[in-house]
Amino acid sequence: MLEGKKILLGVTGGIAAYKMANVASMLVKLHAEVHVVMTRNAAHFITPQTFEVLTKNKVYMDTFDETPDDAAHVPHISLGTGADCILIAPATADVIGKIANGIADDMLTTTVLPARCPILVCPSMNGYMLENPIVQDNIAKLKRFGYQIIEPSEGYLACGYEGKGKLPKEELLVEEILLQVAHAHDMEGKHVVVSAGPTEEPLDPIRVITNHSSGKMGYALAKAAAYRGAKVTLVSGPTALEPPIGVEIKKIKTAEDMYREVTAAAETADIVVMAAAVADYTPAEVADQKIKKKDGDMAIPLKRTKDILLSLGQNKKEGQIICGFSMETENLLQNSSAKLTKKNADMICANSLTQEGAGYQVDTNISIRNHIETKADL
Repeated sequence: MLEGKKILLGVTGGIAAYKMANVASMLVKLHAEVHVVMTRNAAHFITPQTFEVLTKNKVYMDTFDETPDDAAHVPHISLGTGADCILIAPATADVIGKIANGIADDMLTTTVLPARCPILVCPSMNGYMLENPIVQDNIAKLKRFGYQIIEPSEGYLACGYEGKGKLPKEELLVEEILLQVAHAHDMEGKHVVVSAGPTEEPLDPIRVITNHSSGKMGYALAKAAAYRGAKVTLVSGPTALEPPIGVEIKKIKTAEDMYREVTAAAETADIVVMAAAVADYTPAEVADQKIKKKDGDMAIPLKRTKDILLSLGQNKKEGQIICGFSMETENLLQNSSAKLTKKNADMICANSLTQEGAGYQVDTNISIRNHIETKADL
C-alpha cells in the first residue's frame, strides 16, 4: 500500500521509543521506504542500529554526521523535503516546544523545518507534563500551523501515573500514516455516508431479533473513502469491529435508529452507501419484562420497518449518488435489478449468500466484484 512512498520517522527521548521499531517494521512490510531520525536522548531507549537493520537505511542523529555521499544533498534538507509523510513519535514536550517555536538545533528539528509533507505528531509523556498549559499551548500552535496531532492514549504510564500520555498502539500509528498517503485524496471535499452491520430489534429487555452481518463490508468501504480524503460518516449497528480512524461514527441499534441517523447525514452527503443489513420487520410490541417460557408454541407479531433505501431514493438530492446492497439466495440478478429500479438507486451491489467466499462474516466478497448493477446496465 505504500510502495514508492518515503516515510520519515522522528524518534525522541521517551520511554515508548522502543515501540517505534515495530512501526518501522510494519511500514517496510507495506513496501514503504523508511528513514529514521533520532534525537540523542532517544538512543538511551533504543539503538540506531535496530532501525538501520529494519529499514536498511542510515539513521541520522547529528546534523553534522555526514558521509561523503551525504555532502551533495545535505541530509537534513533532503530527508525533510523528500518525505511523503513524517511521523514524530513519541514526541516529547521538548521537541514539541522546539518545533512549535521554530527552533532547529538538532538533526530532527532541522529536518522537520523545511518539510512540506503531512507531519504527524504524537505527544507521549507523563500526564501532568502533558496537561501543563505551556505544552498544551505548543500543541495548539502546531495544530494552527497544519500539523496533525495524534492524541495519546490513556492508561498506566511507565512513571506510575495513570492517565493520558501513552503512545497509541503501533497499528494505529501506521493507520494514521496510511490515512495521509496510502491513496491520492481525489475525494477531498466529498461527504460519504456509509451504513454497516446488523440492527437489533428488541423483543424484551433480554432478547433481540437480528442477523448475521459482521459489518466488515461497511467498515472497509468507510476506510477506503477516508483514505481517499473524503469526509466519512459511518452509521454502524452493533459489531465487534474497531472503527476506522478519520471517520465519524454514529452507533445505533435498531432499524429506526438507522433510519434517523442515515437520513439526517444524507442531507449533506454526496454519496450514500447502504451496506448495513437492516431488519425489514420489528416486533409490534416490546415487553417491559423478560418474556417467560410457557408450554406450547409462541407467535411474535411483527410490523414493517421504514425502508431506508427507498426513502433515500425518493428524496435524492441533485448530483447525489446512492448505492444499495442486495443479499439473495436465488434469482440474484433479477431480484437485484428490480430493487435498483424500485428504490431509485444508482447502483446495487448484488450478493449471493450461496456463493463460497461471499455473504456474511467473511473477509472476501466474490459476488460483489462480479455482479454490480447500475442503471446504465439496464
